[in-house]
Amino acid sequence: MTAMLLEIAVQDAEGARVAREGGADRLELCQALDVGGLTPSVGVTELVTALGVPVRALVRARAGGFVHTATEVSAMVRDIEALLDAGVAGVVVGALTEDGLDRSTLRTLVRAAEGRPVVAHRCVDVLLGPWQADPAGLVEELLDCGVSGVLTSGGAPRALEGVPVIEALAAAADGRLEIVAGGGVRAEHVVALVDAGADAVHLSAGGPASAGPSGPGGGADVYTTTDPGLVAAARSAVAELSPSGGQRGA
Repeated sequence: MTAMLLEIAVQDAEGARVAREGGADRLELCQALDVGGLTPSVGVTELVTALGVPVRALVRARAGGFVHTATEVSAMVRDIEALLDAGVAGVVVGALTEDGLDRSTLRTLVRAAEGRPVVAHRCVDVLLGPWQADPAGLVEELLDCGVSGVLTSGGAPRALEGVPVIEALAAAADGRLEIVAGGGVRAEHVVALVDAGADAVHLSAGGPASAGPSGPGGGADVYTTTDPGLVAAARSAVAELSPSGGQRGA
């Protein structure tokens, strides 16, 4: 059995430090996880990449679906360029048309990444879930666009419920595409996901933290950041399957 990687989604520099100290093999950096994640700032990216753990940054111009205008695509290209300069090892992107994968936009974003790993994010779960796309066909489409991996729950609300589709994706990929299982993942789900053929598990390991006094215009007085206990539990679950502790990779 090959070593499974533990990828933690983080949205602040302190959470990234917690994830690194807890044994994350890789980080996905974003902001605004409550809306599915948006592109992180360059300042936070620079701090997180300095931690020494491979970082992939989410590139998503706005909340609300995955069909992008030409202006939004141009903004995402510029964001990718800035994030590469800030030290990320790869990017996580996605784009749909009204009836399927937006191949043109994906190819544009892959070119902007200049050879770094590009992962298609959970926009694919729209296709695998409500649209019931063929997993094998989707793998070939993604490969044709030049992406190197896919983050997916198998089209289900949680990856555990999408195990049959994740298994089909992994079988079709046959090592050509990294399968990252994400979506409501907990430590106790790791065995089922590795048995399905996932190469990495992805979770936010988020918990509440106090934001201090708040008021009108100040937002909530709590926010979500990385919980060290949840990271440790996931690390332990992965280590049980991979005695070597996994390997840190871009």
